[in-house]
Amino acid sequence: MKLFNSIKNYILDPAKDFKERNFVLLTMVAGIAVFLAMIADILLGENIVEIIILGATATSGPIVSWLVIKKHWVRQAGIFMSFMTVFFVLPIAFFFGGGLYGGAVIWIAFAFLYIGLIAEGGWRRFFLLAIVVITSVEFYLTFYKSYLIIGPHTKRMMFMDTLVAIILVGLLIYMTVMTQNMLFIAQNEQAKEYAKQVEELNRSQNSFFSNMSHEIRTPINTIIGLNEMILREEVSDEVAEDAANIQAAGKMLLHLINDILDMSKLESGQMQLTNVAYNPGNMLSDIVGMLWLRAKDKGLEFHIDVAHDIPSELYGDEIRIKQILINILNNAIKYTGQGSVTLSIQCEKKEDGIAYIVYSVTDTGMGIKKEDIPYLFTAFKRVDEGTNRHIEGTGLGLSIVKQLLDVMGGSITVNSIYTKGSTFVVSIPQKILNDKEIGELDMEERHKLNRREEYKKRFEAPDAKVLVVDDNGSNLLVVQKLLRDTKVQLDSVSSGAEALKKTLDTEYHVIFMDHLMPEMDGIECHKRIRTQTGGLSRNSKIVALTANAGPESRILYEKEGFNGYLVKPVSGEALERELYRLLPKDIVVSLGDEEEVIEETMSWMGLGNKKKSIAITSESIADLPREIIERYDIATLPHRVYTENGVFKDGIEIETKGLLAYMENKDNKVETEAPGVEEHEAFFAKQLSGANNVVHIVLSSKVTKSGCRDAMEAARAFDNVTVIDSGHLSSGQGLLVIEACRLAEEGLTVPEIASELEKIKRKIHTSFIVDSLEFLARSNQVSDKISGLMKAFMARPTLVMKNGKMGVGRIFFGTRENAWKHYIDSCLTDSDITDKRMLFVTYVGLTKRDIDKIRKIIDEKASFEVIHFMQASPVIAVNCGPGTFGLLYLKK
Repeated sequence: MKLFNSIKNYILDPAKDFKERNFVLLTMVAGIAVFLAMIADILLGENIVEIIILGATATSGPIVSWLVIKKHWVRQAGIFMSFMTVFFVLPIAFFFGGGLYGGAVIWIAFAFLYIGLIAEGGWRRFFLLAIVVITSVEFYLTFYKSYLIIGPHTKRMMFMDTLVAIILVGLLIYMTVMTQNMLFIAQNEQAKEYAKQVEELNRSQNSFFSNMSHEIRTPINTIIGLNEMILREEVSDEVAEDAANIQAAGKMLLHLINDILDMSKLESGQMQLTNVAYNPGNMLSDIVGMLWLRAKDKGLEFHIDVAHDIPSELYGDEIRIKQILINILNNAIKYTGQGSVTLSIQCEKKEDGIAYIVYSVTDTGMGIKKEDIPYLFTAFKRVDEGTNRHIEGTGLGLSIVKQLLDVMGGSITVNSIYTKGSTFVVSIPQKILNDKEIGELDMEERHKLNRREEYKKRFEAPDAKVLVVDDNGSNLLVVQKLLRDTKVQLDSVSSGAEALKKTLDTEYHVIFMDHLMPEMDGIECHKRIRTQTGGLSRNSKIVALTANAGPESRILYEKEGFNGYLVKPVSGEALERELYRLLPKDIVVSLGDEEEVIEETMSWMGLGNKKKSIAITSESIADLPREIIERYDIATLPHRVYTENGVFKDGIEIETKGLLAYMENKDNKVETEAPGVEEHEAFFAKQLSGANNVVHIVLSSKVTKSGCRDAMEAARAFDNVTVIDSGHLSSGQGLLVIEACRLAEEGLTVPEIASELEKIKRKIHTSFIVDSLEFLARSNQVSDKISGLMKAFMARPTLVMKNGKMGVGRIFFGTRENAWKHYIDSCLTDSDITDKRMLFVTYVGLTKRDIDKIRKIIDEKASFEVIHFMQASPVIAVNCGPGTFGLLYLKK
């Protein structure tokens, strides 16, 4: 009884594992039904073997359930019970219980349900298949070998046994469905309760972060506001520089607070964008003004390159874009010990009134390990803790960047080489309001690095009456000082009750109202002013001046009928702009253009060096003509050639003719090698300095000494590098490079280019006819015997690329010229399916006379728009030897 109570308590405990409770419940219910079936069999006088197996099954249920409760062996228990049911209980009950004329057939139907619920994965499929097979065998044997049924039933026993089975199985299915439903309802209620607790926790967390933000913004408002007054005064350069540092530090602290608050909003799904019209140049000025001092303090160079073609006015969430760039730039400065940090901005493409603005931040810092890159955007996770333990930070920055970009429909990629530096590339779609290009942003003549900001008074309004309501005396002092030069008549009070006394007797043009105040908050005070009997300020313009930040706060104040909204800490410029907007124009004396903005773009802004969107690169063995390389600006990574005289870069430090002359001496050994991982990494990093993305096309991975694997390993350090296995070599690889360049010029994206190249490479024909196998034998690619045999029979084999592998094709006999003619005929027979735009004839060690003969044969066979005769690179020549040439072209 104690065992059954223990099992019952376990089943009803929602804290226990659901699968374990489900298994125990099903097994216990099934065990009770089997026990009742055993009692019925005893009363009906069934075979003793069937009675024993049913008794054993009913007994095993509680035992197995107890093991699940104590040992948590739910998976093993499911396998055991399924195995016993399928291979022992059901067959014995069938053959010893009357076969088709007993109740076992009914129990087989229930077994499908039981096993489907307790078994998992592949075991479930195995046991269900086993039931089908065993049941089919049982029926077959009953039909053809009925003598195997032990103790056949009488008609009366058949009716009674079947009736009992139907009732028990029916009740069992009913109980199974009912108990499953009961468990699921309980589980659902538990999930709802958990969701409620999480929601409560989120609310508490959001409330905490919001309150914390409000409380911290209040003293920051005082610091930044009074510091601004210092910058307005005629003070020494040293004091002005100190004040500028205080201002930058205050803004960075404010940025950190915003990060913490935004993390809370992002996690709860409450983040909303506030899109406004903005000038990219002004935005960059604000960012640089906050960060250049940090870079200067660390002795870092800070560069900015802005492309000329960025639209002069965009529409988007300027605040969030600033936040994204500040986080990335702050990280770059933080993790760079020496060298430089560079911010590049360009407009990638414009379509349907949308500009894709690309921001690249490159540093010469410590870089990021490949294995750490996947964790960069995880909140509170800091990579390479051992190296970075002395560097301050919350671990929130990049996580917020990624989530903000997701909300904005943008993207971020990372390219990094550990110990050498990193590049973060951010792309953000923005609506174009003014398509006029921003032009050059060289501010050197107008601004100097340490120049204090010159305050420029915009207007005076000596007849204007302004009331400021705030329970914090420091905030009142800040507003008074910031508006002092406008000469407005300014009153200040520290509570809503005092404000109502003032508005009863005075007609204010503008009222700046704090929200969170004791006794009467700003919203309540606003309502009372609007409905104040006899009040003179019922039609005044009321602005919420509060530390409650965020778009939800703006919506709240708009809903409540406020005429404006300013967030603390507030600048003098923001206060003056809002006051100018709301004051009656007849009492305002304007001292300048209200739309005039003092440009703050710093002197080190570059002259608009625009990066390429996509750079197509390859290897020296792609055998491309110089004019095509220059036309498409294709960078190539050289392979290495090892000789007894030293190591040379393919095509740069050694040429084919010189190498062939060196190899005329059979004792001279030559080896070739593809670039390694580090060489690829350095190559990719260099290319990314001038491009946002790199598509690198490599020699077929199935060719001996291919660098494909190392290239792909190196690309793991870069989000913006895509390596394409060409499946070809020499100019066959070059043809794919040319097609990639064409696709990039057409404006296709990297994934689109990669997809198209997969189709194109299947259409490239790459083959060579070899004059002699001697060089292949020297590189151990064929045996000396085969080489000698071919030479004896004047046989000239062809080498053909198929499925990325180089294999032997047709063999031509006779003179060299005769073999060449037959080879060209075989390649160009189906001229209708040949793309006639371009043909590469890539050769090794041919004379001008040989080339003219080959050209003549080709012209007789087919007409190509362009035929490139290209001398193969030294690496190709090493393996083929002189007298080799190949036809490489595209098929339609």
